[in-house]
Amino acid sequence: MRSIAVINQKGGVGKTTSSVNLSAALAQSGRRVCVMDLDPQAHASLHLGITAVDDQPSMYEILCGNASIAEAKRRVNDNLCVVPSNLDLAAAELELAGEVGREMILRDRLDDDPDEYDYLILDCPPSLGVLTVNALVAVNEVFLPLQPHFLALHGLSKLLRTIEVVSRRLNDQLRLSGVMLCMYDSNTRLAAEVSTDIDEFFQATKGGREFFRGARFFDTRIRRNVRLAEAPSFGQSIFQYAPQSNGSIDYQALAEEVIAQEQNAVMPERMAA
Repeated sequence: MRSIAVINQKGGVGKTTSSVNLSAALAQSGRRVCVMDLDPQAHASLHLGITAVDDQPSMYEILCGNASIAEAKRRVNDNLCVVPSNLDLAAAELELAGEVGREMILRDRLDDDPDEYDYLILDCPPSLGVLTVNALVAVNEVFLPLQPHFLALHGLSKLLRTIEVVSRRLNDQLRLSGVMLCMYDSNTRLAAEVSTDIDEFFQATKGGREFFRGARFFDTRIRRNVRLAEAPSFGQSIFQYAPQSNGSIDYQALAEEVIAQEQNAVMPERMAA
């Protein structure tokens, strides 16, 4: 099983859109996929048409030890399921603050889940708090969505430092394995320039940093597409809502790149621009 946390502490970069639609594309390709919504805003859950209400267990109950993943899991289709979130999860940051080993809680809960998946994809909140650290401890890979804007590099060093610290101290299997560009406008010179800047940034900072030595700058660019923005309001992935759109084409292409990663014995040493 590949376990992947999709993270960026900057909001509005396509993190949840990528978590949901990449998961849907992988499921459509015949892979068994589970999405875990670790954001109290519950956008990934809503995007897939799932809400955790009343006494239905959610990520909050899982992290607080009041429910198992199997009890909270909701099925979207034959190959795709989601562990939903809701606003209660915002309280978990405070409630877990005094817990011994609070960074390991999600990993321990996953060990108790009897189901098997090909992909486990965690949609993380736009912050570097307890919830995100739990995700980084629980997975083996990180995917980083970036917007082709000069501000995309703002805060990136801090994010990479957080991943590196978790890799060294809490999860020696953790690697940054993929960087994706979202909201890409191929008609602007800015997008191409920022793409080059981001690639150069990673080349300059890699050095001997083992945790992202094999990271891939995905060739697929997720183009700016209004259908991607509309789909969540209908509780559907882009493949249900607009299967012929550019958004659908792009996320299917991205899924093929992700699948190709596991078929290659050695990750590319250089991130391809």
